[in-house]
Amino acid sequence: MEKDLVLTKEGVEQLNKEYRNLIDVQRPDVIEALKNARAMGDLSENADYDAARNRQAEVEARIKEIESILANAKIVEEKKGRTINISNTVKFKDLSSGEIIEVKIVSSIESDPLNNPKHMKVSNECSLGVALIGKKAGDKVTVRAVEPYDIEILEVK
Repeated sequence: MEKDLVLTKEGVEQLNKEYRNLIDVQRPDVIEALKNARAMGDLSENADYDAARNRQAEVEARIKEIESILANAKIVEEKKGRTINISNTVKFKDLSSGEIIEVKIVSSIESDPLNNPKHMKVSNECSLGVALIGKKAGDKVTVRAVEPYDIEILEVK
């Protein structure tokens, strides 16, 4: 049984933006690159042509993937409450280091914990996400990671 695809409103907007870029910018660029490579002559030993074909396959595959995600995903409404759920931003303290961290809980499709360390997006399915879902400010929980650690939830937005 397939798991449900969930997206936040922000995630839908980001996918739509990426989709428009693929359709309106990258696809025409690839078509132009293919046209230029074909103009060079023999396609059997044309590295530019091979590269353009590979890029075209990547672009078309991503377009199909985004179309499938958007067609099948359930959009999670942002909930402003005390209990943590997908779409909430959570500020917590790592009790071993004292570091205060803020993360946004998103679906696995949207997660990108390393992209922007100041505004981390973590999956509801990762060990931190699982530990946070359903909890509220003031709770102390153990994150069951490879090396478990304890956190205290400071704020839920």
